[in-house]
Amino acid sequence: MYFSLIDRIESLELGKRIVATKSLSLSEEYLKDHFPNFPVMPGVLMLEALTQASAWLIRVSENFTHSIVVLKEVGNVKYARFVQPGQTLTITASIVKEDGELVKLKTEGSINGQINLKAQIVLVRYNLSDTDPLLAFQDRKVIEELKERFKLLCQTRSV
Repeated sequence: MYFSLIDRIESLELGKRIVATKSLSLSEEYLKDHFPNFPVMPGVLMLEALTQASAWLIRVSENFTHSIVVLKEVGNVKYARFVQPGQTLTITASIVKEDGELVKLKTEGSINGQINLKAQIVLVRYNLSDTDPLLAFQDRKVIEELKERFKLLCQTRSV
């Protein structure tokens, strides 16, 4: 199953920075349980939104060279406010350092200019064929699907 916690990419500076948004709707399935009388976006999903935006920055900046970009490490996570239905979380991620397959980023999520969370994250990027050359076909398939998703995220923006 694939789920996206990014609704739109607002701006992207190759190799530097991305700004994306997630508008929280009451129809989000997880809100039925988190919490029924006080629905808020779970902190782990806010962190996932930061990760997804960061992964898009890396993918596009390197022209979709790697099929896999995933979270390796999180540090200095600070939560300040809840995200409730009707609010839009604006996610900003900036590349701090690249070291081989690792990329360190400074990220934050805010609503109307007020910071809701901050984190430093490290993503790792690779191809499935790095460990098994027979998976090169799968890498190409994943990359093509990612390019199509990216077009949807940028439909109304030029990035």
